[in-house]
Amino acid sequence: MPAPLTAKGVTADFDRRNADWFIDKLVQVLVFIGGISAIIFVVGIFVFVTKEGLGFLLDRFDFTEFFTSPYWYPADEDDPEYGILALIAGTASVTGLAMLVAIPFSLGAAIFIAEFATGKTRELLKILIELLTIMNPLIIDVFDVPVGLNVLNAGIILGLMAAPIMTSIAEDALKAVPDRYREAAEAMGATRWQMIFKTVLPAAKNGLLGAVLLGVGRGFGETMAVLMATGHSINIPGSIFDSVRALTATIAAELGETAVGSDHYQVLFTIGIFLFLITFVINLTADLIVRGIRKG
Repeated sequence: MPAPLTAKGVTADFDRRNADWFIDKLVQVLVFIGGISAIIFVVGIFVFVTKEGLGFLLDRFDFTEFFTSPYWYPADEDDPEYGILALIAGTASVTGLAMLVAIPFSLGAAIFIAEFATGKTRELLKILIELLTIMNPLIIDVFDVPVGLNVLNAGIILGLMAAPIMTSIAEDALKAVPDRYREAAEAMGATRWQMIFKTVLPAAKNGLLGAVLLGVGRGFGETMAVLMATGHSINIPGSIFDSVRALTATIAAELGETAVGSDHYQVLFTIGIFLFLITFVINLTADLIVRGIRKG
């Protein structure tokens, strides 16, 4: 029989339980504060960006010029032009090429991790990331173009940057498929690959779509990679070897050189509002899709 607890032992046990309860509550409070603060920060950023760009939106915003003109000359004192069509085209071309790179790699890695891997599987990603340091001269040598800073360079780099988050979400979607689906396919004589392509992937299609959308949002909002890798030239690209400028890179490059409160300053924040809304919609859609899959 266990020895009866003494008064001192009862007190120590009570103190230990109180300490565990206190730590548990403290962690809950910290997690809650962290979650709420993230929401507050995002709302605060949107309010600040909107406030700074509101003057241009209310007084000088021309929808047709802003979205359909390729001419971006906001610093011209005589005849400033605020067209972002070329910037949108640059962003879309880089993001689109990045997705062509990231989607096959990410889905392939996710399938390998979820269905085949038994040990460490992320080393492949680390090896591919090392390619970022040699991509620019590699493109110049292989394709014989004069400048490696172009859509191809930025798209490959951005695709590799977006691949990890896409792989992670895609893997979750594949693991969420019930094992009975796999067992039923194997019981009917399907090979491993037939089971994956005809059973697992269709069952996980919404989660995989969510992973792709998160990757698009990651690529659309990237700043420094596209600033350094695209060539920063304002034009609508005719090929993947053309230099372009993205929306995010324009804000990063020009904001520090503009006078606070000027039209140029405000139109950059208007671009920020546009970017915020687009990335918010993309990420919200992806999050809703992923949450629906996890609940299902």
